[in-house]
Amino acid sequence: INHLSFNEIDIGDYRTFLKFDPPVRGEDDRQATIEALASGLIDIVVSAHAPAPAEDKRLPYDEAAPGAVGLQTLLAALLAFHHEGRIPLIDLMRTVTSRPADLLGLAAGRLAKGAPADLVLCDLNAPIVIDLEKLKSKSRNSPFDGRRLQGEVKMTLVDGRVVYAPADRQSS
Repeated sequence: INHLSFNEIDIGDYRTFLKFDPPVRGEDDRQATIEALASGLIDIVVSAHAPAPAEDKRLPYDEAAPGAVGLQTLLAALLAFHHEGRIPLIDLMRTVTSRPADLLGLAAGRLAKGAPADLVLCDLNAPIVIDLEKLKSKSRNSPFDGRRLQGEVKMTLVDGRVVYAPADRQSS
């Protein structure tokens, strides 16, 4: 998702939260990657969740560790392409559900009788602002910090069990 969402200009004054391996490229490359996703040439999108401790990121750019947190930002970042009208919602959802499951030979990633009940309840249009202080990861290095997106996760179930729900939804 990082390479679909950022380009080398976003690095600015060598923002280490945008240091990845491989590194982000120019805007033409980012647009070509989005087009490859839209055409189906790219069929899986991953969070690239590779957190690094703050002390490994708060170094000069050349010395900083690559990587960033990504699990909590993947869905909203991916939904940006739906909201922009670039890629149909169903096609985007396949890139993070059934296609990865198919590649790995898993019964997951789809709603079907006998399949694991792995679900995300999301308000597709709810605006959110990514805030490092609110991320659940032990690491707090996200290139999306401060970015305004749409798509608030309300609840997550894994195999039918609630594994995430905001405190105000826990009792419902």
